[in-house]
Amino acid sequence: MADEPKPISPLKNLLAGGFGGMCLVFVGHPLDTVKVRLQTQPPSLSGQPPMYSGTLDCFRKTLMREGITGLYRGMAAPIIGVTPMFAVCFFGFGLGKKLQQKSPEDELSYPQLFTAGMLSGVFTTGIMTPGERIKCLLQIQASSGENKYSGTLDCAKKLYQEFGIRGFYKGTVLTLMRDVPASGMYFMTYEWLKNLFTPEGKSVSDLSVPRILVAGGFAGIFNWAVAIPPDVLKSRFQTAPPGKYPNGFRDVLRELIREEGVTSLYKGFNAVMIRAFPANAACFLGFEIAMKFLNWIAPNF
Repeated sequence: MADEPKPISPLKNLLAGGFGGMCLVFVGHPLDTVKVRLQTQPPSLSGQPPMYSGTLDCFRKTLMREGITGLYRGMAAPIIGVTPMFAVCFFGFGLGKKLQQKSPEDELSYPQLFTAGMLSGVFTTGIMTPGERIKCLLQIQASSGENKYSGTLDCAKKLYQEFGIRGFYKGTVLTLMRDVPASGMYFMTYEWLKNLFTPEGKSVSDLSVPRILVAGGFAGIFNWAVAIPPDVLKSRFQTAPPGKYPNGFRDVLRELIREEGVTSLYKGFNAVMIRAFPANAACFLGFEIAMKFLNWIAPNF
């Protein structure tokens, strides 16, 4: 017999989601660095090769010039933000499901799971934007030849000195545009694949590690298939000099399409997709392991 559905525990979702997010950052940050550098590299001059010809070229040059630490540049910001961010993300998804249930036994449709996922994207934007802003600034400064910031705390301090609290929230609208639909796709895909992989009469909580990894990995791929265009715009906008885009993302979009064509909205596609599977597989596996542990030590909490 399948296990009886358990009521959603906000604290367990917070703790397990935070641990899953930490797993994601450790696995995925090197290719996130590559993604941001590809997205923000300046257009090449006529007759000159681009700074990076692609994902592998960017990865190789970063490794050769800066060593392994170059691939983890800016990781402190997402690590600091990722525990509360993923905690809130998974809590938001759980809350979104709970709000649509009349009882814990109710099974939600996939559109309802998508809606619950979108709510998690709304919840995480306030935490996500400052960390993304600092991360992107640190990731591009080595390739631009500038060393304005010595690290995460220095970057945060200088942002506050120059722009106040608003400096941390540059790109909030674009982060929202990226994360709301992408989070809906993320969680809906994961739940769909978990159900698909669960034998009849068994519980999804009994899924094997390989099946959890596959479900989480493909959830990450579907998430980023939706998120890449607004992510490109966000990276450009967040790293641009003050006043360059007075009308926000519309100016970024017009400039990109005018100068580099529609395909520029998918810059960093290979780096994102290579990163998406292992990083999100690690995230969901971390979440599921943490949740099993919490259910073991506090089954009735």
